[in-house]
Amino acid sequence: MFASHGPSETNLADLGLDNAPAIYRNGSSALLYEQAIKRGEAEVAAGGPLLANTGKHTGRSPNDKFTVREPGSEQNVAWGAVNKDISEAQFDALLGKVTAFLAGQELFVQEVFAGADPDNRVGVRVITQRAWCGLFVRHMFLDDVDTSSPVPTIGDFTVVHAPDFHADPAVDGTHSDAFILLHISRGLVLIGGTKYAGEIKKSIFTAMNYILPTRDVFPMHCSANHGEPDDVALFFGLSGTGKTTLSADSSRVLIGDDEHGWSDSGVFNMEGGCYAKAINLSAKAEPEIYATTERFGTILENVVYDPDSRTLDFDDDTLTENTRAAYPISFIDNSSDSGQAGHASNVMLLTADAFGVLPPISRLDDQQAMYYFLAGYTARLAGTEVGVTEPQATFSACFGAPFLPRDPGEYADLLGERLRRHRPDVWLVNTGWTGGRPDVGHRMPIAQTRAMVRAALNGTLAKSEFITDPAFGLQIPVACPGVDDTLLSPRETWDDKAAYDSSASQLITAFHDNFDKTMRGSRPELESAGPGSS
Repeated sequence: MFASHGPSETNLADLGLDNAPAIYRNGSSALLYEQAIKRGEAEVAAGGPLLANTGKHTGRSPNDKFTVREPGSEQNVAWGAVNKDISEAQFDALLGKVTAFLAGQELFVQEVFAGADPDNRVGVRVITQRAWCGLFVRHMFLDDVDTSSPVPTIGDFTVVHAPDFHADPAVDGTHSDAFILLHISRGLVLIGGTKYAGEIKKSIFTAMNYILPTRDVFPMHCSANHGEPDDVALFFGLSGTGKTTLSADSSRVLIGDDEHGWSDSGVFNMEGGCYAKAINLSAKAEPEIYATTERFGTILENVVYDPDSRTLDFDDDTLTENTRAAYPISFIDNSSDSGQAGHASNVMLLTADAFGVLPPISRLDDQQAMYYFLAGYTARLAGTEVGVTEPQATFSACFGAPFLPRDPGEYADLLGERLRRHRPDVWLVNTGWTGGRPDVGHRMPIAQTRAMVRAALNGTLAKSEFITDPAFGLQIPVACPGVDDTLLSPRETWDDKAAYDSSASQLITAFHDNFDKTMRGSRPELESAGPGSS
């Protein structure tokens, strides 16, 4: 199905783009900086980072994402609300319009790779009309692979990126004027109508999530670090739960920020960079990440700044709460040179529980690990959306449902096989609230969370005495070095115990409802592993 000598074999001539007015191929960071500023795409902030504003799209547009329904992949895609289909005819028609539009533009082409493991590497060619997006691609993917001879790949993809082209939904079959279209068998991604650069990286992650399971490789939406090479930790979690923060630990080596694979050889990074949330970023709490925002090369999306002094205000969410910093992983001093390590010995499932009832850390058995992985729970706060007046449970299968072209059960099976074979300790870590819901309690102190994670990773916590949480059936340590014992038992942190019981009951009901909707049909045996089942 795929070529074996990437990057993608779909080249500019195939798309009719070889005669564009100017083509900047594999331009350096300096050149792309210069062009972005010259073209009015971005500005420079104090310290040297590049400031880009993505307009009305300040995050992903899941409703605008479609997969082409075609014979080569049709039987393997889990069609539905996540993987909405579009026909090949509609794809080809829109591709023709986009390439005609781009033919009159200056183009920036980056030829890079995804997958630090040479045995599981994908070739990626991105063709974009924006210089700063070309720089984003250099950061997010592997641009240092030796291409002096053909590079074997397991797949090759071309991303045609036209953020200034807008679709006509009535004619083009899209949801809005923005679109992200994936044609798996042809290795083509078509993106338009949105300047949010994260769509580029997530489209390739989606492609990897399709390919890797066919090779018995587990693709993961997680960050990863290691102490010794065989002391690997994985951090799964949805946006805002602390993946980037907790994995950027000065005492450990950062393997990668967001997307990894787990093969028979071990864990490997899919990317070459980091895409960290920047809202409320502080030098004290996240020094490694903060330092990247004060240097040449980093791209800051939608971060508010003073136009005269060019100083940054990370606490200002006027444009969006989803402000971002994109930078090469090498900007983190203790990052891995190879992007590879051994098998995981600890797996962290992170959740920001706004109900305030989950323990700050608890140990899971294999069945519970599968259950909570498939649930992919976190919570939205009251006030973040119109009409949301109290915390709302959010479930995203495998902590990455929008990027899973296959049935979530396939990824859970890959996790289960590795749990049985490599026996890592699995922990559920609540980085959310304690002592009450957000209107009464407070966010889990990051220093305390770091202490608990550190104790788990160095083996201290596994040797602790555990008790069973009566509400959720989770194993809670009775003590942890550097942590107040009362923090470990969530009910004890609430002054109003009846209010805790009510909030816990509400969350348990949400878990049960999610199980009935998403897991009962394919994984009924996991019901007893859920909360309130003991």
